[in-house]
Amino acid sequence: MTAIRFDTYYRYDDLVRFLTGWAGAHPELVRLEPVGKSYEGREIYVVRVTNYKTGPDTDKPALWVDGNIHATELAGSMACLHLLHRLITGYGKDADLTRCLDTRAFYVCPRVNPDGAEWALADMPKLIRSSTRPYPYDEEPVGGLKREDIDGDGRILSMRVPDPNGPWKLCEQDSRILVRRDPVDSGGRYYRLLPEGRIEDFDGVNLRLQARKERLDLNRNFPAFWRAEHEQTGAGPFPASEPEIAAVTGFIARHPNITAAIAFHTYSGVLLRPYSHLSDEQMPPEDLWTYQKIGEKGTEITGYPVASAYHEFRYHPKEVITGDFDSWMYDHRGVFAWTVEIWSPQRQAGITDYKYIDWYREHPVEDDLKLMKWNDTALKGKGFVDWYEFEHPQLGRVELGGWQSLYTWSNPPPHLLEKEIAPFSRWLTWHALISPKLEILEATATPLGQDTWRVRLALQNTGWLPSYVTKMAKNKKLARGVVCELELPAGASLETGKLREELGQLEGRAYKPATANTWAGSSADETDDRLKIEWVVRASKGAVVKLIARHERAGTATAAVTLA
Repeated sequence: MTAIRFDTYYRYDDLVRFLTGWAGAHPELVRLEPVGKSYEGREIYVVRVTNYKTGPDTDKPALWVDGNIHATELAGSMACLHLLHRLITGYGKDADLTRCLDTRAFYVCPRVNPDGAEWALADMPKLIRSSTRPYPYDEEPVGGLKREDIDGDGRILSMRVPDPNGPWKLCEQDSRILVRRDPVDSGGRYYRLLPEGRIEDFDGVNLRLQARKERLDLNRNFPAFWRAEHEQTGAGPFPASEPEIAAVTGFIARHPNITAAIAFHTYSGVLLRPYSHLSDEQMPPEDLWTYQKIGEKGTEITGYPVASAYHEFRYHPKEVITGDFDSWMYDHRGVFAWTVEIWSPQRQAGITDYKYIDWYREHPVEDDLKLMKWNDTALKGKGFVDWYEFEHPQLGRVELGGWQSLYTWSNPPPHLLEKEIAPFSRWLTWHALISPKLEILEATATPLGQDTWRVRLALQNTGWLPSYVTKMAKNKKLARGVVCELELPAGASLETGKLREELGQLEGRAYKPATANTWAGSSADETDDRLKIEWVVRASKGAVVKLIARHERAGTATAAVTLA
């Protein structure tokens, strides 16, 4: 099997080849499962990773990770592949990673949207937002500028079109850069800026972009707070209507052991947390504080800052996003979920104090100059294509050029890819290790006489998070309490107690105060992380009873007790 490289972006067949190769070479750690098919019929795969010698993945707390739900956001797939490679090669060498796979599991879906990614990676690329399924109409658009590679060089760039009424002019410091024309400028050389493409039915006057035939946004199709097309474009005809989202939501719903989720997107270089449509005041304070603590660790490891999707990452101050993955995972599933926006060209160029979305509306020309300097030095001029003349079939002489958006803005340039995505495996390992973990504290049998025994089982949560994970889950009763079962040998009988009994939840250490003093207003360290259950059993001496404790999020623990 060819060794994987992280200075390139893989098409679907190569990606699947790596997944099947890892599953075949490491069956003790890796299982591969097709969970559904895309619109064009490609398998969507989830990779299960854990140490199967210590138990099945479904008996352990699990972390969900996915990537590439949006067609051009290819770095998300590569971040997932890097995580998988790190888990496989690091097991037995890295102590935290080894402990993590011995006690936890990972569910990794490297490419949620294989169809859209194939379009982006094609020799003649087609760049769309998400799914390749026509929506909302199954008809070809008519008229307008169709974005495509018109000179056949395998790139979709921009067109600089001379126009005396155009809104752009050449930057005085660098003529490659276009800057906004002053409101009262006149008499100069001005331009319109358009995507590269041909124009259908051009009348010589009116120029508009052709509507895309494929207008779905798969990250608006999740069930939580879904809104119809007249309220939010691209959300699909109903929640989870799209096969890709049905595959993801179905797998997650069948695996209540998932305690957290990370979705890799591009770009902005930020760790985003819910909600996308509600203020932080609408979230239980304990969940907000925990999000902040998890985010602080993410920033420490990756260098990426944390932002609220609602407060700091809105495309318009009067608009909100709903039907997104994070909000569904947090509000409906009750687990901590994140969107990681990989890559920031601005930060690479030394622009550190900027607002993610607002920057595109307003920033100084000095930022453009910094970006161009970064292109000329760090990228050796390969990120920006110098303008060159082209005889356009409808517009006449224009100039093609500008930023190569797919591999400079939407994704890291290939030679910078590994450095950008490598830190995330450490944060995700840490994130998995903070999950609740059910363990047996005591399993004993005490003789009471006349072949009767008191069987005692004590449990504890050794994880940082409580067994229910979030206050949202606790408030909505999304997580069942600890279930304890007793299995008796032949001839034995249960005198008191129940063969199966549901107990309560187990707290973790997440909500402890910063000051270790009982006088500081905090409560003492009560044993709310422990539970106990007892049975009275009638059986012969030497018989063995089996004790099973399970929590759908904190895992399963078992013990065999000999009556002696």
